[in-house]
Amino acid sequence: MPGFELFGDAERKEVHDVLDSGVLMRYGFDGLRKGHWKAKDLELAIKKRFTVQHAQLVSNGTAAVSIALAVAGVGTGDEVIMPSFTFVASFEAIMMMGATPVVVDIDDTLTLDIEAVKAAITPKTKAIMPVHMCGSMANLDALSAICNEHNLLLIEDACQAIGGTYKGKALGTVGDLGCFSFDFVKTVTCGEGGGVITNNDDYAQRLDHFSDHGHDHIGSDRGVEEHPYLGYNFRISELNAAVGLAQFRRIDEFLALQKKHYSIIRQELEPLSSVIFRTVPEGGEESYAFLNFFLDDLETARAVSKEFKTNGIDVCFHYYDNNWHYIRKWEHLKEQKSLYPLCQEIKNGLSYLKDKDFSKSDHYIGRNISCLIKLSWSEEEVRNRAKTMAECIKKVCG
Repeated sequence: MPGFELFGDAERKEVHDVLDSGVLMRYGFDGLRKGHWKAKDLELAIKKRFTVQHAQLVSNGTAAVSIALAVAGVGTGDEVIMPSFTFVASFEAIMMMGATPVVVDIDDTLTLDIEAVKAAITPKTKAIMPVHMCGSMANLDALSAICNEHNLLLIEDACQAIGGTYKGKALGTVGDLGCFSFDFVKTVTCGEGGGVITNNDDYAQRLDHFSDHGHDHIGSDRGVEEHPYLGYNFRISELNAAVGLAQFRRIDEFLALQKKHYSIIRQELEPLSSVIFRTVPEGGEESYAFLNFFLDDLETARAVSKEFKTNGIDVCFHYYDNNWHYIRKWEHLKEQKSLYPLCQEIKNGLSYLKDKDFSKSDHYIGRNISCLIKLSWSEEEVRNRAKTMAECIKKVCG
């Protein structure tokens, strides 16, 4: 991660196909395409790879989460349970649909704390949305059981964990719908793009229509297509899909590199008594896009993070002080800073954030350092990096 590090002839060839045809839009213009349908080809590749019935490409990962919620019927008056550690797009997508994000604590998996989820369920709860942050996953068996007991939707945000698995199933395929991001810094990139997968035929048809202004895509004349219901423009372009198609065909290459580099660094850090690695739920295998570990306390993590930077160790994140990924700095959400008026339902629904205690999440995020695993490193670079990281931790922790 990220796939752009290894752009090459395969990506250029697919893009040139699109430019040669002149058709950058994924729908219509059949006669001009010269047989090239990059978005359709990528959707087919995704379905085959993840053994699912349906895949829908969209413009980005935020769009993927948004339309997954929409087609499942999540809207005004509903609540969606989500973790305190995620990207801001999680609550943005929920609020875009008119629903209320209910943010709950994480545990040492860096994903949803199961007891916190149980405590957050109300008569308004419509869905639970685990976010498989930094390459690993939530306890999906436990969440599935909760959803079954309370008749709730399980919508997986696997935007940062493509290629990870849980008990032999690909992340994104356990819930009712699964979401991926193919943005510029993901393992597989379209530049900008996203995707939703499902085995539900009704959801699939809605995804197809809703993401393209409600078009039913029946027939070969776009101008006379029907609109069974309202939709919006979340389409991906053929140029973006072309890049993603070439990248997706290389996913095994990328995942193997991630695992190799991850393993080298982890082996170097494992002997250190001050390092505790993130918990991966039983039966789960990470995508190895990130290496996550905990240190003794907040100040130690801050000191190690600073030492990393001083010694040239980049792309290691201490999310406690990060504006995008952790509840602590989401003042715009807590204070409801919206350019347009929020409905009273959401205003009332978000009032809990003014004084909600996230000390359990602080305990984990404050001690966590998350290291992105690059594909472009040579083995020598990875080994040198691992040794430097170990030396920095020893210097701070003794």
